[in-house]
Amino acid sequence: MILNRQRGISIPSASLSRFLSRIRSELKLGRRDVTICFVKEAEMAELNQTFRGKPKATDVLSFPAYSAEEDGAKRKVARDLRHAANYLGDIAISPTVARANARRYGRDLDDELRILMVHGVLHLLGYDHEADHGEMDRVEARVRRRLGLA
Repeated sequence: MILNRQRGISIPSASLSRFLSRIRSELKLGRRDVTICFVKEAEMAELNQTFRGKPKATDVLSFPAYSAEEDGAKRKVARDLRHAANYLGDIAISPTVARANARRYGRDLDDELRILMVHGVLHLLGYDHEADHGEMDRVEARVRRRLGLA
């Protein structure tokens, strides 16, 4: 599902929904669902501060429905709920930050948003580029190539 809670930048929701279907197929997500919400830069800064302790906006944040860090009992309940609901989690994307990054990397905004969607879904699947010695970066590069992204 694609939600747009900002109005500063036009979001091609229909084409991004189709692209999310391609991501789901490429990553073999089956019936598992993901929500992607486009938010204002101020909301993204608040989310980043609240959940990561970083006082500025970022381009993408992922909120898995299940966390590997939960203790045994919580993990079992979360796992059972996740399987029952087939829900991977939520992704927040700031189009404003994405646009600035797209300019910096020489990409157009549509490609940048798609790259962030792939990146966010990989985080929902448990990949962590800050701790996995390059595994997420390798998987992301492969998925991006298959989906036609730079």
